Amino acid sequence: MAKSMRLLWGSGSPPCWRVMITLEEKNLQGYTSKQLSFEKGEHKSQEVLEINPRGQLPAFKHGDRILNESYAACMYLESQFKSQGTKLIPDSPAEQALMYQRMMEGLPLAEKLNYVTYYEWMVPEAERHDSARHRYREALVTEIKLWEGYLKKSEVGGHIAGKAFSLADVTVFPLIATAFEFGLSAGRYPNLGRYFALVKDRPSVKASWPPQWVQTPQGYDQLKDI
Repeated sequence: MAKSMRLLWGSGSPPCWRVMITLEEKNLQGYTSKQLSFEKGEHKSQEVLEINPRGQLPAFKHGDRILNESYAACMYLESQFKSQGTKLIPDSPAEQALMYQRMMEGLPLAEKLNYVTYYEWMVPEAERHDSARHRYREALVTEIKLWEGYLKKSEVGGHIAGKAFSLADVTVFPLIATAFEFGLSAGRYPNLGRYFALVKDRPSVKASWPPQWVQTPQGYDQLKDI
């Protein structure tokens, strides 16, 4: 089944990473995988546009079915292969409700994280302002503190939506990992640090760890003062 799947992806992209983690968790290794370079503009190539007319990654196909939005791809894979690999949607209605809630809350986390870590890349030089930088950083601090509080309430050794690894972890962990890669302090946010340490050694995460981060083990420092 995996042989009929094709994924075009970019290193360090949380949306791409989500899909790759899900494929690993569902034991769907063997799909066609091609890494493209954002720096070289390869995400705007004709190869990508044929699958994703927005010129964004991931670009994912299963047979003739196209799912380019990472949340959609992850939920589709769990639905189509629910009896295979890791069960990513809990049976408990309470845990299921929390899972969907935290998944959706990952969207504002991603937006606020991007505006700080990629500000220089996203905003033309003539439009950059210190007041905007400060506003975006304050918004991210508030968001990070919210997630620190969520994880403080979770059980020791637990995940985002309960004891078991779920789609909430698939979708949110890449964002938390990105925050630490860009210098977030585990000392300042111990519950996020505990969660990051718990999940980063999971086989599916290790198998799909961004190659770009392996090549720059020192990481980055945009969030060191957050």
